[in-house]
Order: sequence, then structure tokens, then C-alpha cells
Amino acid sequence: MAPDPEAGSTPQKGGWRLFGRSSTREQDNAEIPGRGRLPKWNMGILNDRETIEVPGSVLLLAADHNEPLGLRNAPARTSHSSIPTAVIRPPEPPQDEKKKTSDGKIILEPQPEESANDPLNWPTWRRDSALLSLGLFCMVGGGMTPLLAAGFTDVAKEFDVSVSSVSLTTGLFMLGMGLGSVIFSPTAILYGKRPVYLFGALLFVLTSVWCAVSKSFVSLVLGRIFQGIAVSPVECLPSATIAEIFFLHERAYRIGIYTLLLLGGKNLVPLVSAAVIESLGWRWTFWVVAMVVGFCGFLLFLFVPETFWDRVPHPRKKSSRPSFFRRMSSKQHIRRSDAAGVSVPPSALPSARHSEEGPTPAPAANHRRNVHVGFATDAEEHHAEKDREAATRQETSEKPDELHDPSVPMTAGILAEDSHATRPELITQEPSSSDNSTKPHVFYMPDNIEKPKSPYSSERFARQDHPETDTESQSVASSRAVGSRVPYTAALRDQPAKSFVQQLKPFHGRLNKDKWHKVAIRPLILFSYPAVLWSAIVYACSVGWLIVISESVAVIYREGHYEFNALQTGLVYISPFVGGILGTAVAGKVSDVIVKAMARRNGGLYEPEFRLVMALPVAITTVIGLMGFGWSAQLGDHWIVPTVFFGVVSFGCSLGSTTSITFCVDSYRQYAGEALVTLNFSKNIFHGLVFSLFVTGWLTDDGPKTVFIWIGIIQLILLFLTIPMYIYGKRARMWTVRKNFMEKF
Repeated sequence: MAPDPEAGSTPQKGGWRLFGRSSTREQDNAEIPGRGRLPKWNMGILNDRETIEVPGSVLLLAADHNEPLGLRNAPARTSHSSIPTAVIRPPEPPQDEKKKTSDGKIILEPQPEESANDPLNWPTWRRDSALLSLGLFCMVGGGMTPLLAAGFTDVAKEFDVSVSSVSLTTGLFMLGMGLGSVIFSPTAILYGKRPVYLFGALLFVLTSVWCAVSKSFVSLVLGRIFQGIAVSPVECLPSATIAEIFFLHERAYRIGIYTLLLLGGKNLVPLVSAAVIESLGWRWTFWVVAMVVGFCGFLLFLFVPETFWDRVPHPRKKSSRPSFFRRMSSKQHIRRSDAAGVSVPPSALPSARHSEEGPTPAPAANHRRNVHVGFATDAEEHHAEKDREAATRQETSEKPDELHDPSVPMTAGILAEDSHATRPELITQEPSSSDNSTKPHVFYMPDNIEKPKSPYSSERFARQDHPETDTESQSVASSRAVGSRVPYTAALRDQPAKSFVQQLKPFHGRLNKDKWHKVAIRPLILFSYPAVLWSAIVYACSVGWLIVISESVAVIYREGHYEFNALQTGLVYISPFVGGILGTAVAGKVSDVIVKAMARRNGGLYEPEFRLVMALPVAITTVIGLMGFGWSAQLGDHWIVPTVFFGVVSFGCSLGSTTSITFCVDSYRQYAGEALVTLNFSKNIFHGLVFSLFVTGWLTDDGPKTVFIWIGIIQLILLFLTIPMYIYGKRARMWTVRKNFMEKF
């Protein structure tokens, strides 16, 4: 990321200057006490040496309002995401009131469009039926990992293999899930989520039948791998679907339903499968799954249409009533002066020469250009395009005449800004009401002239220090400049509401023009981001230790001291189900209370690193639970003792998974879609697969006490990484912004 010529400065004795010599920014800083000098530490967190505006930090202004910092430093995306990302919108005219709920108490966010085909405008029953259909599918898919846990011994006897070999089917199933998330996530971004859901459900049914009729252990293993690929969409796509069909104030409740169903599946499906194994045999678990998934696929086909909708701002239709900014542009004249303070008559202005002599010659183009463009009407865009073409044809190396204290009518819009501060500023002047021409006047403003202050200027928002390609940033810029839109959404905007039958179409063609391989690789690049790497480690352990215990329940409860049958072994999963629900309910509430208290002590400034405080209860509960589970099982304590410790582990792992996800998303909100794929890939590949290769054999050789004490020690060592992450996390965030690995790819 190219350095901001105004933001950075060299360290000075006695501390670091927060900003350089930009008088504009120094005036902004003077309004907020304490920002003239940047302290080295805040709440035990090292501040960046050059700026306090680090992406991820949020200034809490009120109970219902906050201001994210560092938006001007945040890199612009160069690819679409599975989760809709917020787009910085220009100011809305005051006469256009935002849409609210029927009772008028809540402003709808995001704002729905007038089209009846906008998913946000669907009837509530339509959106909720999509959620429940998808939730049921995720419930079954989420419980497939430990599906055979209670029947490992039965499978081992039938194929004449060891129990440790059978447990490998779980790890290879997770391998398939990890690979599937990398395959299906970019595919859903490019072609839509509906075809991915339907194809996944179909493949899910076929692979379940495959596993049910397997004649050899190798066939069963291969069937489980492809079954994992089929199930992978339940982890990486539903949260994006919920974000596309529900408003912000509706999402928390719906995501809670989805989380509950997914969590219930992970713990209740093994219980049901244990009953089936006990009464009908292990093969019938896959037959039952095939029938249930077939029903879920039918529901997906009926009630989960394509939910993609391009919400990039597009030009508004010209109103008969002039906008607030149009009125201001015709009245207001802004005086500027250069260092010498010499005035220039209006006739010397480029705007005047433009109307008399034609387009002003453009300066030499810079190879890396950042343009933030405001909205214009169709006629204005047409003339502005002609001006730009004419200016390009007359390109010269000479700069325009220097401006000294001109009076310039300003327009509503976002000023163009050069990231290298070597190119004059491009300003578009709206014609006043007395001007008979509809052509906008275009001229260049040299850099030595003070830029007009605008709350929506590019100086306050994300900088784009990279060339634009076939990317989201390009589509955003082009849509703002010339009104281009995604063909799928553009075609639906002006059409009447689609009927129920029309929405059953399974495929709608390509929705985005991103390169598939580029979208697929982006989640892997996030491993170079320290906050994402820490989150991936904690999330993988939080979910992975539960899988390890699931792989060991057959050894401990069926072959060990307790001699349970399949059904009794399945009933053990009630404990982690209860612990997981409690952990999920407590994690969010306690974490929010802690971070709000820390933000108040930090002068109202919230840092994502405040979330890391939750690592302490995570460490206590998971380490005690893991060690207690193995120790009590080794000593042959009453079956309730290790079962309760299993629930304690589930409680702590729910805290850990929630903490890791919230910290990761808060640190890099613009990469939330890719980060979820990164976390699930780590959980499935680096933990689920790796530990399944040896943990059951290790358990048989050394006993549960030794195994789970060492696992507890590993968990404790990994959680100690939280300390340097807390201290250096803010600097690490700014380091990744400067390196900008994601957008350089």
C-alpha cells in the first residue's frame, strides 16, 4: 500500500507525531483532545508509531452510534465476497427519507430498493421459510462429522480393521469439508448460492447412498471424503444468505436460529445415529441420512431461491426538485488562496477558459490512479465522458495555470484524489440554474490549493493504492461513474415481481466477472495476517478438541471400563449439547460487557484486541475439561464424571469459537467472507485431519489420561499466543494494511 503523503511522518524525540504537516488534518486533530500526541500504550496495547487511525478500531460516540477509524487507510477490495460488504455511500438528499419499519421506529439497513424482486422486499414468510429450510439442511450436515462415532467398533468388526483406522474416516470427511469450502465459496460468489446448495444436496444424497452400500473399507473412506465436499456449503455460505435476505435489526435473531440448528446437529445427530446403529446397524445411518437430505434438498429447491442482489449504489433518477447540494453549488463560492495570497480574476479560471476554448488539457496521467466519483445524471455523465475523451486527446505534459484565490462554485459529489499527490485535483462544476448548458464544467485544481472539506471526501475513507482490474472496486467505481450494474440484478430491477414458479430456476448464469482462481486463493492469503492466524488456531482447537473426544468415545465408553452399547454411547452427547448452548449464550453477552467496559476506560476507543480477554476463561474451561475427561476415564470413575467434563470442554470451546470469530471479523470486517473460509479450512485440515491420523492409536497405547493431559498442555501453550497478540495486535493490523497482501495478489 502506497504511503499517504499526509498521514505519515518520521519519529520525533519524545514520541511520534500523529500526522504530518497537513493543516487540514491538524485542525481535525485539534478538535479531539489527546490526538496531537500519540501515546505508546493504551490498555496494554502498543499503538502504531505513525497513526491512531488503524482499521478495526472504532470510536464509540454513543450507545447507538459509533465511528470506525482508519477507513482512509483500509485497502479497497479487488474481489467480490460471499458476505455483502458495506459500501460508502454519498450523501443522500434531505428530501429523500430513509425507509423504516412499519411502526416507524427502526431505519432499515440496508435500504431496500423499489423493485419487488429485491430479496429484502420478499414477504416475511418467504424469507423465514428460506431460513428454516436452509437451517434444517445445515443441522443434518453439521452432525455428519461424528455420525459413526458410536459405531466405530461395529465398522471395525465388519471390515476387519482397527478402531483407529475407522476413526480416520472422520478426519478424511473433514478433509473433504476443507477442500469443499475452497471450491464452493468462490463458485457461489461467481454463479450464485442456489446452484451450490442444490448441487451440494444432490451430491450429499449420492454420497450417503455410496457409504451405505460400500463393499470395502476403502470405498467407505472415499465416500466419506466426497460426502465432506458435499456438506461443506453448510459452513461457508448460510451466514451470507442470511445477510442478503434480512435487515440488520433482524439478523441477530435469525443467526441465533441458524447457530442453534447447526450446534444441535453436531450433538443431536450422533445421538440419533447411535439409536439407529443399535437397532438397525451402521449402514442404516447413511440410508436414513440420504432420505432426510433428500427431503431437505426438496425444501431448498422450493423455498431457497437465488438471494444475490447487487447493492452497489447506482445513479438516482433526476428529480424535478433540485437537490440540496445542487442548490448549494449555485449559491456558494469558496475562496482559496495560495502561499502568496495573490487573487486571480474569474476570467482566468480554467472553468471560464473551458467554456470559451474547450476542454482544458489534462496533465500527464499517473499510472496508479485513485478516483472517488460522485453521482451524476445521465446527461451529465454523457458530457463528462466527452470532456474526458477530448482532454485525453489533447494531453500535454504542462500543468494548468496556477490558481490563486479563485471563487469556485462547488458541486455535490466526491472529489477525485491522487494517491501520490502529484496530480491536480479533478473537480466537476454543476451548471447553475441560470446556465443554459447542461454540460458540467471540468477543471483541475493544483495540489497547493487547499482541498474543500467534505465528510464524504476520499481523504476520510478507504484509500485505493493499487490498479483496478476485473474487481469489486472496479465495479463499484464504474457503477458510480457511469451507472453500470451487474446484469442479473439490473435485469430484475425493472421487471415485475417474479412468481413462485419463476424463482425455482436453479441457475441464473454468471453473476460476477471475478477470476475463479483468484477468489479461491484469497482465503489462504489471510494466513499471513496475524489476527486471522491467531483466530484460525483458536477456532481449529475449539472445534477440533470436540472432534477428538468424539473419535475417542468408542474407545473409552464401548471398549473401555464402561462397556456401553451404541445407544448409551450416543446419549453421552447430551452433555456437550447442553454445554455448547450455555457457552454460546454466555460468550456473546460476557464478551460485549467486557469490551464496552474496556472501551470506556480507553476514552471511548474500542480495539478488537479487547476481545482477547475472553481467552482466559477459554483456557480455564478447556484445559480443565480436557485433562479432567482423560484423567477420570483412566481411573474408571462413574460415567457421569467424564461425561460432565465433556460438557465443560464443549462450554469452553463455544467460548473459544465465538471469541475467535468476533476478533477476526472485527479486525478485518472487509474480509469477513474470506476469513470464515480460512477458519473452517484450518479447523478441517490442520486439526481435524491431522489429529485423526494418530489420536485413536495414541489413546489405545498410552491411555486417555496421558493423551488428554498432553492435549490440555497443547491447548494452554497455543492460548499463550494471546499475550503477544494482545500487545502487538494493533501494530500487526496496521502492518497488514501497509503490506496489503490481499489486494496485491
